[in-house]
Amino acid sequence: MSEIDSRILRHKVESINTLPTVPAVLKKLSAVIEKPKITVVEISSFISSDPALTSKVLKMVNSAIYGFPGRIASVSHATMLLGLNVIKGLLLGVSVFELMQKTMNGLYEHSLACAIASRVIAQKKELKEPEEVSVAGLLHDIGKVILLLEFSEPYESAMNEAREKNLPIFEAEKNRFDATHADVGGWLAEKWRFPRNLIEVIQFHHRPALAKNAPLETAIVHVADMLVRARGFGFAGENLVPEVNPVAWELLKLSDQDIRDILSEMEDNMETAEEPT
Repeated sequence: MSEIDSRILRHKVESINTLPTVPAVLKKLSAVIEKPKITVVEISSFISSDPALTSKVLKMVNSAIYGFPGRIASVSHATMLLGLNVIKGLLLGVSVFELMQKTMNGLYEHSLACAIASRVIAQKKELKEPEEVSVAGLLHDIGKVILLLEFSEPYESAMNEAREKNLPIFEAEKNRFDATHADVGGWLAEKWRFPRNLIEVIQFHHRPALAKNAPLETAIVHVADMLVRARGFGFAGENLVPEVNPVAWELLKLSDQDIRDILSEMEDNMETAEEPT
C-alpha cells in the first residue's frame, strides 16, 4: 500500500503555483509558459526583463548542450533560432537546475549529461529537431525535483529503499507514491502546455515501448539516460544502472562505434560545460 495516493499527488502537482515549497521564480515562470497562446516575442520579453535569467539562458544556449559553433549574444536571437518549445524547456531547465543542486546532489550533472547525449544520438539518427530532444533529456527527471521539494521525507525513504534493496528508483517511488517521477514530470509537462512529443518522452523515458507519438525521441532519451548512468555522470537517485529497454535499443540500432562516439562527445562536452549560475 503506497503512502500517498496518486490522485492526491497529481492534484498537488497540477497546483504547482500554490505549493508552499516551490520557489517564486518557478511559480512565475509556470504562469507564463502555460498561457494558451504565448508568443516568441512575449517569452523573449519575459526573459529580457530579468537580467539574471537572461544571463543564465544565454549561458545555457551557448553551452555544450546545443553545440552551436558561434556565440549567441541576445535572447531574441536565441528564441528565433531555437523556437518556442525549446526556449520554454530551456527556461524551466535554468530555473530548475538551481533546485536540483539544492534538492539532490548530482542530479544537475546527470541531467546535463543526458541532454548532451540525447542531442548527439538525435544528430546521429538525423532528427530534424535535435535541440527538442536535448531539452527532453534536460527535463526528463524534473518530477524528482517536485517530489523532493513537496514530499521530502517519503522521497528520501524511496531513495533509501532503492539503495538498500538495489531497486530502480522508479520502483521505490511506486511503493511510496503509487506513481513515479516520470508520471509527475508528464503531468507537469501537460500543465505547462508542452508539445505531445515532449510530454511523452518525459512520461515514458523508463517505459519507451509505451510511447505512441514520439517512440524514437523517447528511445533516445531512455538510452542516453542509461549511458550517462553507466558512465557515472552525476546521480539520479540510485546507484543501479537498469537494463536498456530492448524495444528502444532495437529502434535506435546504435553500433559499437556510435556508442564510443556518443560517450566521447559527452565526456568532452561535460568537461567544458559550465553551470548556469
